[in-house]
Amino acid sequence: MSESRVIHGFHAVTSRLRSAPDGVREIFVDGARADRRSADLVQLAKSRNVRVMTVDARRLDGMTGNARHQGVAASVAPVTLATHIDDVLDALEAQQEPPLLLILDGVTDPHNLGACLRVADAMGVHAVIAPKDRAVGLNATVAKVASGAAETVPYLPVTNLARTMKDLKERDVWISGADEHATVELHQARLDGARALVLGAEGEGMRRLTRENCDELIRIPMLGGVESLNVSVSAGICLYEARRQRGFGK
Repeated sequence: MSESRVIHGFHAVTSRLRSAPDGVREIFVDGARADRRSADLVQLAKSRNVRVMTVDARRLDGMTGNARHQGVAASVAPVTLATHIDDVLDALEAQQEPPLLLILDGVTDPHNLGACLRVADAMGVHAVIAPKDRAVGLNATVAKVASGAAETVPYLPVTNLARTMKDLKERDVWISGADEHATVELHQARLDGARALVLGAEGEGMRRLTRENCDELIRIPMLGGVESLNVSVSAGICLYEARRQRGFGK
């Protein structure tokens, strides 16, 4: 049998059952749960011809590394997504669709990455790019928070983020970085066309080289006393504006 991995949580397991049931090998449900949510999941699994195993909470704890699994986990086959940005751009060029990319610089919290992937999926982002050395990477917690988006949005860790940004510009992708000190506000920027949006970690922001490789810097107007936003919240605001300018039905 080919390689398997474990996902957990109702959102992640349900999303995988609905989007790619053939890749779900087994579902494990806490036998102590007798609620409607658990029953609905079991019914969905059976309708997709996926075997359901009743286990105790201790086994689920061991499978998920003591994560907050909500009493459900699944053994799944890895989903095959693009592994290189050129594959993403070549496919979009063939479809004559301008790319919309999200670049994350320094996001090390799995909950933040999972939330960013979920937002990226909702706003039709074609790929999320991050450096290998300052990023959390995909894990079970990310997949749970992403609620299925880790299976639909290519996540591309790169060795040299600055070099990747230069490569993107050579392929006519305009790069806009979110920076609290920028003079151009989000709604004033043109975010349609081939575009990559760059966000740094909350508090630290983008690294110097990342900032220098942006074509422009933009900022989210802030009306209250809060100085910064969580990176996933910022991603949602910026990507919504980019999608609004591109059109939601396209």
